[in-house]
Amino acid sequence: MLSEILKNLLFFVLHINNGYVFPKPLPKDEETRCFEKMADGDKSARNRLIEHNLRLVAHIAKKYSQSSAQQDELISIGTIGLIKAVSSFDYTKGAKFATYASRCIENEILMNFRALRKSAGDIYINEPVETDKDGNTMTLIDMIDDGFDIHEQVELNIRSEQLYKFLGECLDERELDIIIYRYGLYSESPHTQSETAKKLKISRSYVSRIEKKALAKLKEMYNNS
Repeated sequence: MLSEILKNLLFFVLHINNGYVFPKPLPKDEETRCFEKMADGDKSARNRLIEHNLRLVAHIAKKYSQSSAQQDELISIGTIGLIKAVSSFDYTKGAKFATYASRCIENEILMNFRALRKSAGDIYINEPVETDKDGNTMTLIDMIDDGFDIHEQVELNIRSEQLYKFLGECLDERELDIIIYRYGLYSESPHTQSETAKKLKISRSYVSRIEKKALAKLKEMYNNS
C-alpha cells in the first residue's frame, strides 16, 4: 500500500509543481463511472479520480500553511490522504466523495503536525492555523480545547467559496439582491421575507417566489459542481 501511494504521489507532484494548475473536479456521474472502473481494476480511472481532486488537496493545505514552501509540503502530504481516500471510498453507499476525501486529506496533514510536535517540542501546535471574525488568531490547540470541529469548518469553507462564485454566475440582479438581503451575505444582516419585501418595495409573496427560484438555481450549481 505504501509503495503504491509513493508511486502515485511522485506522479502527482509533477502536476503540483506546474504552477498549481489542477484539472476541474469531475461531474458526479463521471466520478461514479471512474469508481466503477476502478473496482474492475482500471488503474487509469483511479489516477483520474486522484488527479481531478488535487484542487481539494490544495485548498485544504492552504488553510494550514504559513508560507508557499510549507504549502508545497502540505499539498504533498495531503495528496497521500487523497490517494488513501480514493482507495478506501465506497461509492455504492451514496456518500459524497469530496466530503470523505476532505477528512482523509486533513487527517493526513494533522497526523504530520502531530509527528512534528513529538519530535520538535510542540512547534506546530501553537502556531496560527485560522483567524476568527474579529481578527484573532486561533491555534490548533485552541480548536481542540474549544471542541472546534475542523472537518466541518473545512467543508463549510469550501462550500462558502463555491457559493460566492455561484452567486455571480447563475443569479440575475433581483435574485442576487434578495438572497444577499435575506441571508446576510457580504456583511449584510439577515432579514425576514417581510423586511426584504419592504426594503425592495415588492410583495412578500414575490420575495418568496424569487427566493425559491434563486435557491433552486444555486442547488443545481452545487449538484453539477
